[in-house]
Amino acid sequence: MRIPRIHVDHDLRPGREVLLPDQAGEHVARVLRLERGAPLILFNGDGYEFDAALASLAKHAVTAEVGQKRIVERESPLSLTLAQAIARGERMDWVLQKATELGVARIVPVVTERTEVKLDAERAERRMAHWRGVIASACEQCGRTHLPELAAPQAMDRWLAALGDAPALRLALLPEGDVTLRQFPQIDNGAILAVGPEGGFTANDVALLTQAGFHGLRLGPRILRTETAGLAALAALQAMAGDF
Repeated sequence: MRIPRIHVDHDLRPGREVLLPDQAGEHVARVLRLERGAPLILFNGDGYEFDAALASLAKHAVTAEVGQKRIVERESPLSLTLAQAIARGERMDWVLQKATELGVARIVPVVTERTEVKLDAERAERRMAHWRGVIASACEQCGRTHLPELAAPQAMDRWLAALGDAPALRLALLPEGDVTLRQFPQIDNGAILAVGPEGGFTANDVALLTQAGFHGLRLGPRILRTETAGLAALAALQAMAGDF
């Protein structure tokens, strides 16, 4: 059986006993029915994996004893940022999960003129906690030891103003875009992808992106959904210059 791989938000050191997250503890104890001493792999996002063993299986407190650590490098050599217009419900979860699997380095949830999801401060905090969990679970599954950075939800104009002079290639995904990825055979400084909401970017959105140095990228003759477009571009960039 595959050894369960679990993200824990703790300082991990050999010999220390740590409490597993509730969901992970429930999974190993009640679903997998593992016993004390069963092997686990733990990571906390610092680039290391730790061998571990189940130490206790109390009803609401499953713990593991941390063993030896090893550095694991599964990050893409291509630094990729995905600025995704916030999508509704499971669509956003899907984007976060799959972008993490595809090796994205940073994810920025943005609010555009047509973004339908409205987040007040309290709801944004809850969404961020949920999204972090989605990203951590994706890292557990795909083997990453670094979690992609997740920025706070923000208006697109605010995000663009904060970009500064970052040298990365800037691409806004537009069905009517005038460039294709074949026109960028060398991508030395990474790339930033901006993806619009279900209704697409407005003319004002496009003007802001153009002013900030974004090229309008066309991904073939078909119109892709918001939860498809960014992932397709990430995969293409990884194939061109990343670790595919």
